[in-house]
Amino acid sequence: MDFAFTEEERMVQEMARDFAQNEIAPTVEKDEKEHLFRREIVKKMAELGFFGCIAPEEYGGNNMGYLAATIITMEVAKESPSYGLPFNLQMNSIQSVLLEFGTEEQRKKWIPPLISAELLGCFALTEPDVGSDVASMKTTAKEVSDGWIINGTKMWISGIPVADVGIVFAMTDREKRHRGMSAFIVDMHSPGVTQRAIEDKLGLHCAPTGEIVFEEVKVPKDAIVGKPGDGFKIAMYMLDRTRLSCAARAAGVAEKCFELAKQYANERVQFGVPIIQHQMIQDQLARMWCEHEAAKLLVFKAAWILDQIRLKRTSERPTLHISTAKYYSAEAAVFAANEAMKIYGSYGYSAEYPIERYYRDAKSYQTVEGTSNIQKIIIARHFIEQQK
Repeated sequence: MDFAFTEEERMVQEMARDFAQNEIAPTVEKDEKEHLFRREIVKKMAELGFFGCIAPEEYGGNNMGYLAATIITMEVAKESPSYGLPFNLQMNSIQSVLLEFGTEEQRKKWIPPLISAELLGCFALTEPDVGSDVASMKTTAKEVSDGWIINGTKMWISGIPVADVGIVFAMTDREKRHRGMSAFIVDMHSPGVTQRAIEDKLGLHCAPTGEIVFEEVKVPKDAIVGKPGDGFKIAMYMLDRTRLSCAARAAGVAEKCFELAKQYANERVQFGVPIIQHQMIQDQLARMWCEHEAAKLLVFKAAWILDQIRLKRTSERPTLHISTAKYYSAEAAVFAANEAMKIYGSYGYSAEYPIERYYRDAKSYQTVEGTSNIQKIIIARHFIEQQK
């Protein structure tokens, strides 16, 4: 049987590609220079059903699955890695967590407005001194008679300062380390919540990123997701889904860099012939092609596995496949952007061409949702555990 998308998936891919080229690409360079986030673009994506792929129809979703969501994410990220990010914030983080661990009331309240982009989402895990070592989290949630009081600071949070709702992770019993972490669904306009933008970033200038300060933030009893102490389990579950979205964006960037480099190599003439006729350029393009094709296949496989889990066709844990896709795609994106810069020569270093933007954006994928080093540790541990 040939490897291929279904007819529905091909239609989804074409729709996403048309949207990205017609709605995002015309203003992306100007918007990136101005660090402008356009909420109306996210709203238009929502109107096309982009954020409803993993939710059932009863919550306003279309139930197309993770593979369809991944295809859409990749196409959008090819034109704008910044606007590939909302797929995580609107769908792969909060929705996935609530569908698996939330109450029916939480699902009905929060999932429909996330799908429609009436509300913009975020998830708050990273802190100023806490990245990969989430068990060292300093944010706390103290139980009181009629709710919880959250105090702490989160840093490098995507979607800040425009988020309306977020999954917030906090320690409810510090002595238990990671077993004392809990997750809460929080209205980000609650009294005591302060959102601050991080203005100076290397790339992703149309994607808001910032800091959240929680000062005596009161949330109701029913804000907790799952049970007290479930936070670490929920975070790991969520990261498997958000890392897939990250991998899809990285694979999209790698493919776009290849396409731009190929086009430029056919147009640029040196020594009387297009530079694509030179073997060194052919070597670069061939390697870029192999890397981004391998990355895409790893991402599609990981998405397919998540769909099998979602449809209860397997109980296989997806972590190995997700981390493999995330690691490889991040490295492929950086490699492709770097090689494209070389092919463009001095023009690649110039803001006149988009390659310098993709070069800056690509670096984020080696850090966000768990660094490349963390992904390699996760992959290696899988094989170590197999020997026990």
